[in-house]
Amino acid sequence: MKRRKILIPVLVIVALIAVIASQYPKLYIATGYGAKSMATAVFLTGRDPLIVKSVDLNYSIVKYTTSIVDFKNKSVTTSLWGLAKQTAVYREGFGCCLVGNRSGDSLQKITFTPPVIIRQGSWRIPWPNGDQPKDTVYPEIDTLRLHKAIDNAFGPPSTDYRWTAAVVVLYKGELIAEKYAKALGITADTRIWGWSMNKSIMNAMAGVLAKKGKLNIHAIAPVNQWSGDRRRDITVNDLMHMSSGLKWNEDYSDVSSVTNMLYRSQGCYKDAIDVPYEKKPGEEWKYSSGTSNILSGIMRTLIGNDQRYHEFPYREIFNKIGVTSMILETDADGSFVGSSYGYASARDWARFGLLYYNDGIWKNDTILPKGWVNYTRTPVTASKGEYGAQFWLNRSKSIQDAPEDMFYCDGHRGQRIFIIPSRNLVIVRLGFSEEGFDHDQFLKGILASVK
Repeated sequence: MKRRKILIPVLVIVALIAVIASQYPKLYIATGYGAKSMATAVFLTGRDPLIVKSVDLNYSIVKYTTSIVDFKNKSVTTSLWGLAKQTAVYREGFGCCLVGNRSGDSLQKITFTPPVIIRQGSWRIPWPNGDQPKDTVYPEIDTLRLHKAIDNAFGPPSTDYRWTAAVVVLYKGELIAEKYAKALGITADTRIWGWSMNKSIMNAMAGVLAKKGKLNIHAIAPVNQWSGDRRRDITVNDLMHMSSGLKWNEDYSDVSSVTNMLYRSQGCYKDAIDVPYEKKPGEEWKYSSGTSNILSGIMRTLIGNDQRYHEFPYREIFNKIGVTSMILETDADGSFVGSSYGYASARDWARFGLLYYNDGIWKNDTILPKGWVNYTRTPVTASKGEYGAQFWLNRSKSIQDAPEDMFYCDGHRGQRIFIIPSRNLVIVRLGFSEEGFDHDQFLKGILASVK
């Protein structure tokens, strides 16, 4: 009897240890997400850590993490009940990254000054290069109905759902409406995460390089590590269309290709190119954050100089279209995390959408090559009309009440830039959650306000 009493607790403890050991690698997903998100929100966007904890990190297992913010050293260390500690550090110009096995001090010694043109007195400069909207009155716009649709996107103040951070609406290229979650500290100047909307920025960078003759989208992807196996047939176009045939797993709830890349890797590009061959390139469409980071690494190689690479999106895109708040974060290895980490104000995300609405032209400056936006909007056959080149499409009417010609940037937790040429609209919704939020009803309300 005594043996049985002793044996049962021992077996329970052994079972608990076995469960913890099997699940332990998953804890790094939560702590990595927590450390990286908290560090960026605090040191890059200047937000209150308590609000970040209660809003940005208040979901799934991440809500149980504890983050210690070191303001002096500009770092955040996050753990889950004291386990699986991860640290993220802020680096001037590069944003934040997870330290991993590297020294935080050594990473912080590497800084960068983005060549961003800060427009003094932007409120006096006309939109879109500045922030002064025109006084144009559009009789076809039902203003009351438009503002009601926008208000509905934020939900009742007493609830914890529909955590919308910002909404911006452009009509015929002009700023006609906007709203911000002021109770959460969000203003027109607050940088807000874009998550996978960053993939569409990789599209723009690729377009500029193609225009300059440095990138041929139909050429074999210049990845030396693939030259000796079946991956050698993958083209840049296959990567743009997420049809590379690589054995990629985009599961954020488990240890997978994407969580290893974002939360356990020293370099996203190096991690992504190590993924093995699975199918013939072009045969299957598979959503993959890895392919966006492979594109980022390829562009770094083609540009050939890290200073020019890091300056490239600012000089060639953002400065030209009036975007002054954007920061594209890099990993610890110095490559832009093309899949996930870009932060900008809602107005600047809207400007990026406006570039595509204008067919890649900005005030007579052809930024993207002729035909590039059409290429972007052409559906990948295997995606059944849902995807183009690092942009989502609505050809299959997945968003039922939106026009079929709509194409859009789509990011985690409800980040969207909807571009609707047939209705002359660019609509931005940024948020901290999609719980209780219906993108179809949101768009339906705004579309109904345009007679």
